[in-house]
Amino acid sequence: MPSLTERFADLFAHGEQRGGFFARAAADARVLLAGQRESVVLHGDMHHGNVLDFGDAGWLAIDPKGIVGDPIFDFLNLFCNPTQAVAVRQGRLARQVAVVADAAAYDPDTLLRWLIAWSALSATWYELDGLPADHALTVGEEAERLLGRNR
Repeated sequence: MPSLTERFADLFAHGEQRGGFFARAAADARVLLAGQRESVVLHGDMHHGNVLDFGDAGWLAIDPKGIVGDPIFDFLNLFCNPTQAVAVRQGRLARQVAVVADAAAYDPDTLLRWLIAWSALSATWYELDGLPADHALTVGEEAERLLGRNR
């Protein structure tokens, strides 16, 4: 199975080309990946649309990507979902970070740095596909603001 480091390869290349938010996020990703607290098999695309109620079979996660890395990665996609309008609602990100950090016993600042890296990776994929990346960039920039980075 591919590692999170392999998963972030597009961001590393894109960050060098684009600079700014992407370069800062790529730098964060490198540090975070080098210091992962543990390495486990991850779903890799855990979000609202990939957890479905199958009635008698119960709730099941679909569309796994099967990657290996820090368990916190599987939380990150939740911050950008279920829709852009919901994800960027005033105050929502700060509340979600507090809840996830508490539930996962994870340092909130480290979680924000992972979210910045993830948002930049997601925005990279949008841009490489020729699509607008506003949604992912907005979440990532708000995470930077919450971390105290005034860029």
